[in-house]
This record gives sequence, C-alpha cells and structure tokens, in this order.
Amino acid sequence: MACFLVPTAEAVVVTAASLIVKAREKKSEPKTFTYEASEGKFETREKVSLSRKLNWLSCLLWGGSILLAFEHLWHGEITPWFPFLTAAGSPESTAVMLNEMSTVGVLMSVVVTVVWLGMVGVCAVMERKAQKPSRLKAHA
Repeated sequence: MACFLVPTAEAVVVTAASLIVKAREKKSEPKTFTYEASEGKFETREKVSLSRKLNWLSCLLWGGSILLAFEHLWHGEITPWFPFLTAAGSPESTAVMLNEMSTVGVLMSVVVTVVWLGMVGVCAVMERKAQKPSRLKAHA
C-alpha cells in the first residue's frame, strides 16, 4: 500500500547527508593510498570518499522506492487525486497501511542499508588489501 514511503524518506535524508558531506570534503585534502601497480611501480589512488559511499546508499534507496511506487501505481493503489493513496480513504484501511509501513517498509529499508554496509565493508577490505604490498616494500 505505502511501504515505499519509508525507503523514500530514508533516501531523502541520505541524499541530504551526502550533499552536506560532499561540501565538507571539498574543503579538505582527499585521502589517498599507495599500492604496487606492477613489479616495482607504485601508484597513488584516492580512497572512496564517504560522500560517494552515501551516494551508493542513496541510489539503492531511490531506485527501489521508484520501482515500488511504480508497482503500487500499476496496481491502482496510488491515485492522482487526494488522498493519493487508496489506503488512506478510510480509518480501517489507514491502520492497515500504517502497519504495513512500520513492518514491511522498515524491513525493506533495513535490508537495503545492510546490503550497503556490506558494500562499504568490501570496499574497505579491497583498499586495505591493495595497500599491503606497498607497505611491506616501503618498510623493507
């Protein structure tokens, strides 16, 4: 009914946070790491910034929310006239809608956020793994 509103609300908050963090990152030096590109050649790369990681979450949430909104529109649960959601037409159906939002909507947001945390973890491991050979060579 309206489960897509919960990830949409999270997407709005994450998008705003991403923009704020991006503005702050422009004022500071980018974080870099050095790695061994080939035998004896070292390269320096920028670490994936927090604003970019937040943008990943934002894209996941917006994409899922838009897809869910389209699905609800397709099934006639969203209308172009007030109250826009057919479930908001009566108190009984509004209670069902709010229950769905608090269970299904929250669960979808949590699952997407956990997947994003996994992506961030994999990114951190890849950056650390790329750094190790250069650290060993630098200290040897």
